[in-house]
Amino acid sequence: MSGNHSAETVDKTAWKALAYFSLYRLLVACFFATLDWIGQLPEPLGVDNRMLFAVVVNLYLFISLSALFFIHIRKPPYVFQVAGQVFADIILITLLMYASAGLNSGFGMLLVIVVAGGALLRPGRIGILFAAIATISVLGHEVYVQLTREFPPPNYIHAGFLGVTFFITAFISYMLASRVQQSEALAEQRAMDLENLAQLNEHIVQRLQSGILVLDDKLRVILLNEAARNLLHISGAFLHRPVSEVSAALAEHVRGWIMGTDDNTVIIRPVSGGDDVQASFTQLRLENKYEILIFLDDVSMLRQRVQQMKLASLGRLAASIAHEIRNPLGAISHANQLLSESPVLTGEEKRLTAIIGDHSVRMNNVIENVLSISRREQSALAVIELGKWLTGFTEEFIARNNLEKNAVRLKITPAKVMARMDPSQLRQVLWNICENGIRYGGDTPLIELNCGIKQDTERPFVDIIDHGPGIAAGIEEQLFEPFVTTESKGTGLGLFIARELCEANQASLSLHANSTEGCCFRIVFSHPEKRQGLV
Repeated sequence: MSGNHSAETVDKTAWKALAYFSLYRLLVACFFATLDWIGQLPEPLGVDNRMLFAVVVNLYLFISLSALFFIHIRKPPYVFQVAGQVFADIILITLLMYASAGLNSGFGMLLVIVVAGGALLRPGRIGILFAAIATISVLGHEVYVQLTREFPPPNYIHAGFLGVTFFITAFISYMLASRVQQSEALAEQRAMDLENLAQLNEHIVQRLQSGILVLDDKLRVILLNEAARNLLHISGAFLHRPVSEVSAALAEHVRGWIMGTDDNTVIIRPVSGGDDVQASFTQLRLENKYEILIFLDDVSMLRQRVQQMKLASLGRLAASIAHEIRNPLGAISHANQLLSESPVLTGEEKRLTAIIGDHSVRMNNVIENVLSISRREQSALAVIELGKWLTGFTEEFIARNNLEKNAVRLKITPAKVMARMDPSQLRQVLWNICENGIRYGGDTPLIELNCGIKQDTERPFVDIIDHGPGIAAGIEEQLFEPFVTTESKGTGLGLFIARELCEANQASLSLHANSTEGCCFRIVFSHPEKRQGLV
């Protein structure tokens, strides 16, 4: 809360209090003026000077009405209006007292109220000034009565006690006003602290990588942070609108969770595409109502954590394999090599030694692939221009595999596409998938590399398309699992390692299309300008 805003709030409160005080003065003036107009003034009102009483009462009514007008336009300033009204009341009430049997009329109590009101409206030493002026006015009245009248006689003791009452009232009002000011200052400080805390909480919520969505008891959105918008791929104003307008799938799961048919953690996919999102529901009970707190997390990040755990497990498995299999396998391979060099072997025996050698090499390749996973270093993410990088990769792949120049076709739209990934690991992934496409492409293999940007998520992608017979439906769902292969000599680890490398770079690898005329693998990279924390 800013200082200007606080001053404006206090100013409005003060003007409002002054308006109430002026309204009280108007009611008092109206009461006495009405009695005068209808000619029903009770004794001792106006007994000493009826004409003076009537003039002063009507003047008091006019000044009270004028004061309300000046309060409305707030001119002159507040301090002058308070002082002016208090001084006017002291003078006018003293005149009414003079016209109405002096102190015996009871107008002294009205002066006590005026002094108290002035001290409350203007806390500080000015309240003592109001009491002093009221005391001087009462004593002056008694002196004037003594000089100009024989009856009733002046009562200085009564006037003195009334003056003491003025000062006591001003002092008590000053103490009360001071406490009110302290309470207002404390309330203002607490309000500033609460507003600062609310701003801090809002800043923290908006900066969280996890999406936060809060719904009221009618399933309307009351809080939606930026991460939730990115995960659900939405834009625009959704506050105080039904959650079904944000995500129909999320709304369905929320209702199911409330009715007890769904778990408190579900996986949803945004309608506009993108990665899967994990939603976790929690109920917040607030007095006689409740709110629903929803945490949204990118499943790819969770998979990345799982991938780290898998890598750790594979590392331990690789160490065990290296210890338990590699040394015996080396001995078998060496013994088979010595046996194959024997001159007494028949043709059938040489065929058997060849089989032993082939399978020893295959087992050694399996061990090397598993060990390559455990030895893989952490990804060194870098922003690369895919067009230039893919051009160099295509030329190298064609040269290394002795292919025709048009065996690999490259298409990039738009011309400049940036992506974030470890270049060496991207090369390993593409090389593996392209080799599979060449292997299953028939006599005239053809690979197409299409590079672009997804319009809904603005994330770059690369499609690797071959024109082979496609992937059999029986293994399509298990394609990225380890040791799944259709070749008798294959290890089944190529695509598994490729997906692991993509997930380690916050990218995703999937089978985008599959038919009898070929298949398409798609690599979707993370947004090059929205860097996420690595696990």
